[in-house]
Amino acid sequence: MPLNSAWKIGVILGVAALGGCSTVDDMMPDGAYNAVATKQVTGSIAKTFPRFGDNDPHDWQAQKPWEYAVHGTDVSKYQTNIDWEAARSNGISFAFIKATEGGDRVDDKFREHWTNARAAGVPRGAYHFYYFCRPASEQAAWYIRNVPREKGAMPPVLDMEWNPDSPTCKLRPSAATVRSEMKIFLETVERYYGKKPIIYTSIDFFDDNNLATFAGYRYWLRSVAGHPTEKYGSHPFSFWQYTGTGVIPGIRGNADINVFNGTHREWRQWIAQNTH
Repeated sequence: MPLNSAWKIGVILGVAALGGCSTVDDMMPDGAYNAVATKQVTGSIAKTFPRFGDNDPHDWQAQKPWEYAVHGTDVSKYQTNIDWEAARSNGISFAFIKATEGGDRVDDKFREHWTNARAAGVPRGAYHFYYFCRPASEQAAWYIRNVPREKGAMPPVLDMEWNPDSPTCKLRPSAATVRSEMKIFLETVERYYGKKPIIYTSIDFFDDNNLATFAGYRYWLRSVAGHPTEKYGSHPFSFWQYTGTGVIPGIRGNADINVFNGTHREWRQWIAQNTH
């Protein structure tokens, strides 16, 4: 649950009086939420980064999620009645919203989330969950049919991960086939939207399909038990999904939380360049 506002103000003032660098990491109880955890103080100006609670926190050893300046979420039909204003005011700077799956499914909440996030001033992009029993060309056409081409939207996202729980498709194509089909989808949607798509993936899928060799695209990497550099080596990433059990004001239950791999200034530049 949120920390008391007076407590937060007291912490910030106390740290500012030291006139040096400090954090409030050690003062944060497990599972607590602090919308603007103090990161660094120079003189009387405090730089603040979001720090969200987690219902199943990981003991981060390398760079910690709250050491990143820009945080966001990703949502689907499982997140209902989102208060986007509350999420934004508490540190959510972007959202990836599930739009389509395969060649015949649209997420039940896509249009609602898509409209409401924009109304609240939250930059958002739409993602497609890949289905291995349908050609990539058909899936790209389905995505294009259902996701608006509009100014202000972030680039399209292709979600590539194994889905062993699928009741209708148990197919696991070869790595070469996977990469070939990915290329078809990505090039098709890039031609239509005029934006280079983003690839979301998990550790096992990345390794199984040798995606380290699949260059030329920005990556959004899932890694909930270690920093991406620990799990993906030196592979570059633009976004990092660090938890699926986060606590975000305005979203009920467990929430996915992500960070942008850059500073506030770099984020503003990225948004300006990728939402035309």
